[in-house]
Amino acid sequence: QNGSLKSQRPNSLSVQAAGEPGLWTSQGEADVKLRMGDSGLAAETPLTVNQMFTSAVERYGNYTALSWKEGEQQKSLNYSEYYQTCRTAAKSFLKLGLQRYHGVGILGFNSSEWFIADIGAILAGGFAVGIYTTNSPEACQYVADNCKANIIVVENQKQLQKILQVNKLPHLKAIIQYKDALKEKRSNLYTWAEFMELGRDEPDEPLDAIISSQKPNQCCTLIYTSGTTGQPKGVMLSHDNLTWTALSTSRHVHLTDATQAQELVVSYLPLSHIAAQMVDIWVTMKVGGATYFAQPDALKGSLVNTLKEVRPTAFMGVPRVWEKMQEKMKSIGAKSSTVRRKVAAWAKDVGLQTNLTKINHYRIAKKLVFKKVRKALGLDRCTKCYTGAAPITKDTLEFFLSLDIPLYELYGMSESTGPHTISHPEAFKLTSCGKELPGCKTKLHNPDEEGNGEICFWGRHVFMGYLNMPDKTDEALDAEGWLHSGDLGKHDENGFLFITGRIKELIITAGGENIPPVPIEDAVKEAVPLISNAMLIGDKRKFLSMLLTIKCQVNAESADPEDELMPEAVEFCRKLGSNATRVSEIAGGRERAINAAIQEGINRVNEKATSNAQRIQKWIVLDRDFSVTGGELGPTMKLKRPVVMKMYKEQIENFYKELATPTTPDNPLPPK
Repeated sequence: QNGSLKSQRPNSLSVQAAGEPGLWTSQGEADVKLRMGDSGLAAETPLTVNQMFTSAVERYGNYTALSWKEGEQQKSLNYSEYYQTCRTAAKSFLKLGLQRYHGVGILGFNSSEWFIADIGAILAGGFAVGIYTTNSPEACQYVADNCKANIIVVENQKQLQKILQVNKLPHLKAIIQYKDALKEKRSNLYTWAEFMELGRDEPDEPLDAIISSQKPNQCCTLIYTSGTTGQPKGVMLSHDNLTWTALSTSRHVHLTDATQAQELVVSYLPLSHIAAQMVDIWVTMKVGGATYFAQPDALKGSLVNTLKEVRPTAFMGVPRVWEKMQEKMKSIGAKSSTVRRKVAAWAKDVGLQTNLTKINHYRIAKKLVFKKVRKALGLDRCTKCYTGAAPITKDTLEFFLSLDIPLYELYGMSESTGPHTISHPEAFKLTSCGKELPGCKTKLHNPDEEGNGEICFWGRHVFMGYLNMPDKTDEALDAEGWLHSGDLGKHDENGFLFITGRIKELIITAGGENIPPVPIEDAVKEAVPLISNAMLIGDKRKFLSMLLTIKCQVNAESADPEDELMPEAVEFCRKLGSNATRVSEIAGGRERAINAAIQEGINRVNEKATSNAQRIQKWIVLDRDFSVTGGELGPTMKLKRPVVMKMYKEQIENFYKELATPTTPDNPLPPK
């Protein structure tokens, strides 16, 4: 089925006229032709990173740019200091032998040093290359080798070990460690202070010559897409990709210029991912905002403390972050019955319907309850809360909306320098990811009768190509230069974009039905609040089945899922008359009452199914929840379906053993 979606695309990329740069390339040192428009934002003058940074220094020189904690002390750099520090880092890189169009790998948690290494690499004419901190040594080697990294910047001993374990890095000249004392002296291994010292007294001319030779249509950053299959691809982003997308995004979401009121953001999401880079480094710089760095254990629980201290004005969370906040608030609610009843009642009555009789009660209630909740989350000054990088459930969106915290969805990909559409207060619809950034266009390729087609992007945010991968570049871009996202979606009558799911994720049953899994999975999670993750199975199969996991505690140190249930899960079990407090007491169908409740929830979902083929016939509760450490989730908490299919092959095969084929869809056999 998917084959036909591809086959009707314009054929291979047209051959470029000699001497004239094309819209794409797979060579790191090549120029591309920018997708300039005739008017509006698409016609804005292209800038290099240095040009954007120097104009920020002119406008916001004395404003705080970066701020972080050292022990109990709050340290910061203003824009002038930030720029000078990046220039010094660039001189140090050059002194260590960084060559033009070679990578500087950065492997560690978000910090001022991360930003300075990133921008220093760009100013020095190299490529800034974030490496996922969760990568294995082999994966680090692949990236470092692929981008011909001359230098790698690591956070600490743990990350350093990954690089030292790898011996085949012919281009590597130096390693810099930016946190903690060095455990051992090695030649070409520097502390951050030693590294910065190298460039401190170097003259300006050589660096200035390199900077002035840079052009907006040249590559400066590589984002490695964490492919769920095959080796990661190096997404080449130009200066213009970064600077123009920062401009367009800040306009679209109406960020305030620091000269009026400074925007504050908290940096905690992996910087090797485009979303965090775009928000924390580039968009913030464009408007003179201040970036505060969270603690390395942010996602294990300290994030809320940082949010309460900083009280950001804009905040980006991946769905898992919002879900965790929701779970935490619900478990606090589960302990205090009056608050729980009040919040539940307001939420049902008010947040989701504004009928007039309730409006006045609502106004009073809103002031009391919502203020407390926002303050408890550190979001009392935050007018812009975003979610992106993976699909979020309607349940979570509605929960926050009922607390007067609308979550604005954004949609895009590394290959579009981050965002393509973003919701904002003037254009907000539940479950839509909004409208295009100004200067960007969307086309739906091969739409079906319901208007679902492959989402294609056009604009100055579209990437240059994949480094050294002409074939993959060919697959992503069609002959006219439209970026094919691999996502299915449709527009409503007002131009709002709704995502149906990945084309690759589409389940095509043995009977030929096309089924997008995410809506069914979300429906199950909503029907049975005990469920943490759900994965639908059924590609090339006679019927649908499902793997389920239970909401459990997460180990604060290792981030591994534990056997203990979340408080709200315990509460759920109590109400059913079960004393279960552990996943192991429920998994594999050990608790009859809970089994019956899950089956009952699945029956409710099945009743709403659009066809018999879309009903879930069998399911199983797994022994442990999915996690990044377990390998089932990617770094941004996206479900890695092919990995889960492999890991739970045995359980899946059991669903489809011949004997157990359900006799009629209306009367499924009870799960084993």
